[in-house]
Amino acid sequence: MPTHLTPEEHLAGLRDAVVAFVRYVDRAGPAAAVPTCPDWTVLDLVAHQGMVHRWAAALVRGERPDDEAVAAFEAQGRAGPDLVGWLRDGALEVTRAVAEAPEDRAAPVFLHDAPAPRRFWARRQCHETTIHAVDALSASLGRPPRADETWVDPALALDGIDELLGGFLTRPRSRLRCEEDALLVVVPEGATDWWEVALGPRPAVVTRHRTPYDGAADPDWEVTGSAVELYLRLWNRTDPADPVDEDWRHLTAVRWS
Repeated sequence: MPTHLTPEEHLAGLRDAVVAFVRYVDRAGPAAAVPTCPDWTVLDLVAHQGMVHRWAAALVRGERPDDEAVAAFEAQGRAGPDLVGWLRDGALEVTRAVAEAPEDRAAPVFLHDAPAPRRFWARRQCHETTIHAVDALSASLGRPPRADETWVDPALALDGIDELLGGFLTRPRSRLRCEEDALLVVVPEGATDWWEVALGPRPAVVTRHRTPYDGAADPDWEVTGSAVELYLRLWNRTDPADPVDEDWRHLTAVRWS
């Protein structure tokens, strides 16, 4: 799961996400429901994200916060007088930790075929923050956003698709399984990158291609859309009632279990 973006590009994406996150938290208010995270309020969302920033920063610094320390991070956010300031502070903390870490810093990682820890955490916190900032946008809108309503850059979205498909879905714990061998292809419109996802009763095997898709893969399912649309769709940040291609509806309804 090597990334084609640099840590500096991921940290820039994280900063853009925090700017958006703060904007939409201010608009929605802490008590607002989050349509893309059922049963969560904006306060829950910010407390979670701020906790993750502080936890990740500690790991990158070489620390090992225990469960009590992690719970304290979240409690601090819930009880503090300045919710958005606390969110910004956590983002600055993890940004600083990654920026100052040497390339050979040893730290835990948890995705399949992960890059080196410094690069892993820059990438993971970029996408973690981006997707949860999309959640804050959904709270401000009262519905899941359309791709064109987000700030997400297509190059960042392509990288996030790759992390999800190659990192999350290939882990032994992934739930994306089916009884018979089958093939899913994910093809962003207007991009040369596309992915083959070989499915079966075992963990998925994912291949990223960096040449134009010619249709020769003969897949069981083919999922297409803009890079940002696919990024949101694969992370389940779209409205289930929106019209989507039949392959995606069938895959998510039957196979994502």
